[in-house]
Amino acid sequence: MDIRRRNNITVTGNPAGPAVVLAHGFGCDQNMWRLTVPALADTHRVVLFDYVGAGRSDLSAFQEERYSSLDGYAQDVVEVCEALDLTDAVFVGHSVSAMIGVLAARRAPERIGALVMVAPSPRYIDDVGYHGGFGREDIDELLASLEANYLGWSAAMAPMIMGNPERPELGEELTASFCATDPAMALVFARTTFLSDSRDDLKTVDVPTLVLECTQDVIAPRAVGAFVHATVPGSKLVTLDATGHCPHMSAPEATNEAIAEFLADLR
Repeated sequence: MDIRRRNNITVTGNPAGPAVVLAHGFGCDQNMWRLTVPALADTHRVVLFDYVGAGRSDLSAFQEERYSSLDGYAQDVVEVCEALDLTDAVFVGHSVSAMIGVLAARRAPERIGALVMVAPSPRYIDDVGYHGGFGREDIDELLASLEANYLGWSAAMAPMIMGNPERPELGEELTASFCATDPAMALVFARTTFLSDSRDDLKTVDVPTLVLECTQDVIAPRAVGAFVHATVPGSKLVTLDATGHCPHMSAPEATNEAIAEFLADLR
């Protein structure tokens, strides 16, 4: 199978620079990184892709069994890195992709040399001694609503996820992205995302790691950012002057600055 076509791989930026892989979250695609790419393109080789089932990926490659686990998405990442023969790449993952990056780095340590986690959450459901932001009933209702009326769910949820109600165009863009995703494939990814528990996986991270959180985020509250930072050995936590769950879209300058500083420190 042609991995480049399967995952709609795009390579841009400085071909002689170190590689940075930008990975989108649930309901999104690589276009969500368009405000970040210019900030990296002069110094880095920038790799973008769509997970199977998202964006302009090859939908015929979707297998429910594979993508019912975050491991399936992590395997996508590893295969993208292998197809481009990347070594020591910096993997920048938004939301659930942050955890996918953790799994990919463990699976192929020679391919991924550092992690940037943008609004990460290793578990969305509250647990004893852990605040994920949602009760199990909340997630069950969310998934049931998504399954019953995906377009209606997208129209209601996307603006809430994006935050920044004073800038409705941001919520509208995320809504459009959600609505462009095949509902059946979106349901699989949603179940995989919102029912996941990657807390123990964080303890295995042994590469430089930057954790970016927002001051207010209904999907990944600050207690989650603190947990990720405390659990990943040697990680750096930066609280962005931003609200919502998608700071690379709502506050690209602050997000890009934090990423650029991290990349500079790696040299």
